[in-house]
Amino acid sequence: MSETIAAGAARTTDDAVLALARESESKHLSRTGVTGLLAAGFVAVALTALLLPSHRPLSLTALGTCLVAYAIASRVEVEFPSFVALPTEALFVGMWFVLPLRTLPLVICAAMVVGNVLRRREPADRLALTVASCWFSLGPAVVLYLAGTHGPRWQDVPFYAAALGAQFVLDSASTYVTARSVVRLSLRDHVRSMLSAYGFDTVLAPLGLLAAFPASRHPEALLLLLPMVLIVARVGREREEKNDKVLELKNAYQGTSYLLGDMIEADDAYTGEHSRDVVELVLAVGERLGLDADAQRMAEFTALLHDVGKLRIPSEVINKPGPLDAAERALMNTHTILGQDMLERAGGLLGEVGPFVRSCHEHWDGNGYPDGLAGEEIPLVARIVCTCDAWSAMTSDRSYRRALSREAAAAELQTCTGTQFDPRVVEALLAALSL
Repeated sequence: MSETIAAGAARTTDDAVLALARESESKHLSRTGVTGLLAAGFVAVALTALLLPSHRPLSLTALGTCLVAYAIASRVEVEFPSFVALPTEALFVGMWFVLPLRTLPLVICAAMVVGNVLRRREPADRLALTVASCWFSLGPAVVLYLAGTHGPRWQDVPFYAAALGAQFVLDSASTYVTARSVVRLSLRDHVRSMLSAYGFDTVLAPLGLLAAFPASRHPEALLLLLPMVLIVARVGREREEKNDKVLELKNAYQGTSYLLGDMIEADDAYTGEHSRDVVELVLAVGERLGLDADAQRMAEFTALLHDVGKLRIPSEVINKPGPLDAAERALMNTHTILGQDMLERAGGLLGEVGPFVRSCHEHWDGNGYPDGLAGEEIPLVARIVCTCDAWSAMTSDRSYRRALSREAAAAELQTCTGTQFDPRVVEALLAALSL
């Protein structure tokens, strides 16, 4: 089973999504009216289900075993960028054949509430969200009840597959409605972000079916699944520690980048402020162009550091109050090579950014510098930064001219489309700027 904790941000880097997830920890989701309505709706449907005829009797042994085992399993979390996986699926599948199907949703809900308390979370904050997240349990209960299945049988596997599919559909729908109440999120992006969670559940489901054969006669056999839960718990702790290190390293790189940005700003106020403006534009354009997580991360750092080589250019050239002569322009044009050299000396993620920084002044028609690359030879990240860099420069006051209006800058971009700039990037930038 899974909980969506960072809905949306499908185009954002994994570590950024993870940081957002940890920061929010469902606190906004748990306080929305939509969450309350979903919780109330689930309780109403689950209670109504108790009025249906039962396919099998309810034993106290089965009820106690399911509550305890599921509550323990729901305490274990495996952290992924856009969701937290709970290793409860095997137990859930086993419960299909141990409990009366009409009671299944309520028992799942009760076990999740108990597990929430055992995780030492405040019930008042989490109760509505916990209950609202139980909609998934209705899917298998309805499918298997209508199919009239009783004990586990291999010939009924198609029904079990349909039950699993119904679980995923209801889970995706309910979590989308909840998440959509607090963030802008498309259904397509939401489903894409949940596929890994459903893959996790699909892998565990056959274990539950195997356990169901003895558990249908002896419910306490479900407890044999708990060692698997303990193994997943160990993996989850190791993954959490790894994620801690990833976030710490990412923050260190980002801090280093902003420190370099501050150094640029101290030497040239325009360049420092300009670099930060370009970051915002680049991320907006990158999202419109569908950059994946790694490319977005590269774009962010490239936008922030694309002028870092200017730290090695004499200040009298950088701050000259007027156009540069040929020699000064040639010296200035080396700043991308100097920037790449500085970043590759730093190594790590910053070293990976170096080649993009080098190409930020290449032109679509091949007349840029330093390597005369053209068209698709220029990395897309560099093409985006080049276009956003030009827009920011045109719309900012310089020592030798006033800033252009947005309309005039947009016209200049379109004039240079296909020569200096990638047409697709210009289109995305103007769309991001609502021009």
